[in-house]
Amino acid sequence: MDMNLTGRTAAITGGGGAIGRASAKMLAAEGVAVALLDVSEEAMAAAKAEIEADVPGAKVFTHACDVTDVASVTAAFDAAAVALGPVDILVNNAGFSRDKYMTKMVEEDWDIVHAVVLKGAFNCCRAVLPGMMERNWGRIVNMSSMAKDGNRGQTNYSAAKAGLVGMTNALAREAGGFNITCNAIAPALVATPRLKARPDFDKLEARSKTLTALPRLADEYDVARVVLFFSSCLADFITAQCIDVSGGR
Repeated sequence: MDMNLTGRTAAITGGGGAIGRASAKMLAAEGVAVALLDVSEEAMAAAKAEIEADVPGAKVFTHACDVTDVASVTAAFDAAAVALGPVDILVNNAGFSRDKYMTKMVEEDWDIVHAVVLKGAFNCCRAVLPGMMERNWGRIVNMSSMAKDGNRGQTNYSAAKAGLVGMTNALAREAGGFNITCNAIAPALVATPRLKARPDFDKLEARSKTLTALPRLADEYDVARVVLFFSSCLADFITAQCIDVSGGR
C-alpha cells in the first residue's frame, strides 16, 4: 500500500549503524530521500552504497555529524536541506552504552551517554522543529530501549533512554498542534553485527531466548519496520507512544 511518503526527506542520526541503515533502506524504498548523519564517514559510505544497490533510484546523502555539538548539528541539517530538501522525518537513533556498576562509574561515563542519547536528540529536534512547524507536518521517532525500565550495570544508559521517552511525550504535546507526531521505539537486544562480535554473544542470546515469548533476538529490520510505521500515514493519529520491540519480553 501507499505509505504517503513519496517526496519526503528523512534525517537519521547514527545512520551508519545497523538500525539506522535498515531504517534508511525501508524509507528509501517508499520514496523518501534520506540523509545519513553519523560520526563515522566510513560507516556512512558503506550504508549509502548498500542502500543505493538495494533500492534503485534511492536518494541518499551523508554528512558527518556529532549530535552533542550544536554547530555540527546545524551544519549537517543545513547541508541535508540543501541537498535533499527540508527534513520532514527525524529519526534520533544515535546512541551507545558504557556499562558499569554505579560504584565503578566515573562522571564521564554518565555524561557522555547522556550527551549522545538525550542531549543529542534535543539538539536535533531543535534543528528541525521550526521548519516542521512552518510546513505544518513532521514526524519525529526517538530510539529508546527496553533498558528504560532499568538494567543492572546500566544506570547511565537506562536513565538516558527513560529520559528520551519522557522527552518524546512532552514534545508530542508541544508539537501536536502543528501536525507533528513524536513517538519512541524501545528495542530489546538487537542482533546487530556489533552485538554478534561480542565474546559473550552466545550467552546473551541464550538468556534472551528464555525471557522472550518469541524465542529469538530482534534484527535491525524488526526495529526499522516500526520506524517506517511511525513515519507513515498509518500512524497519522498516533503520538506520544513508545512501542517495545521485544518479542514479548
